[in-house]
Amino acid sequence: MRAQFVLSEIGVGLRRNLTMTFAVIVSVALSLALFGASLVMSDQVSQMKGYWYDKVNVSIFLCNKSDADSDPNCAKGAVTSEQKDQIKADLSKMSVVDKVTYESQDEAYKHYKEQFGDSPLVSSLTPDQMQESYRIKLKDPQKYQVIATAFDGRAGVQSVQDQKGILDNLFELLNLMNRAALGVMTLMLVVALLLIVNTVRVSAFSRRRETGIMRLVGASGFYIQAPFIMEAAVAGLIGGGVACVFLVFGRYFTVDHGMALSGKLTLINFVGWDSVLTKLPLILAASVLMPSLAAFFALRKYLKV
Repeated sequence: MRAQFVLSEIGVGLRRNLTMTFAVIVSVALSLALFGASLVMSDQVSQMKGYWYDKVNVSIFLCNKSDADSDPNCAKGAVTSEQKDQIKADLSKMSVVDKVTYESQDEAYKHYKEQFGDSPLVSSLTPDQMQESYRIKLKDPQKYQVIATAFDGRAGVQSVQDQKGILDNLFELLNLMNRAALGVMTLMLVVALLLIVNTVRVSAFSRRRETGIMRLVGASGFYIQAPFIMEAAVAGLIGGGVACVFLVFGRYFTVDHGMALSGKLTLINFVGWDSVLTKLPLILAASVLMPSLAAFFALRKYLKV
């Protein structure tokens, strides 16, 4: 097969159906950009889980004097020194516990002022209204229930709280957003495939006389199909290149510059450029393979070769 003939046929096909080719490029670019963004988002969620789950604490809040009147768990009054010592001793014996840190009422009040210094409630609070607590670092964050079962409802304990539950809600929201992006990507992908099939069929119809002559002189099916398949592959590759630009620019604009989220959201450990760059070959491969296969199956039925 002469490469010059194939290349000339590709150019003719793209020029004849310029509007539809442009639509294919745009739809492929958008769908694959969403695909790449979904993969990066998945990496981001996994990295955040590894980062934050390693830092979560289980907090055992102890009863203070004001809780005795308002909280049923503290009906017996404020926690005593003996109860605090017993709780600490029991925690030290548990194999799931990695580290225990005690926070006094004065320390709790100081931390509250540091975090919520602008709140009008700060001026009305006093240290004796704050709760003493034990902050427990677990060897395995999934073993929170062991602590809750052992200490929830014990005398002197107001509540047992797990920070992992808050993070789980956040990660569930991020996963939901990721699934929504995948859903939109799937819809765009279907649209792109339909446009590719339609574009190839229109191109084949406009050149039906040439293909008919080629069949009469004994040209092979692949020889006839190759220009159409490569037209779709070229259009898809251009769309894939645009998708890569979108993905790189999106990471650059949102994290590094422009919105500069890496400087504003210091509590989030954003994925690095390696996570983005490793997705680009996959996007480019999909941008060539997807239109080529769509064109191949469309032509087998349409050209009957």
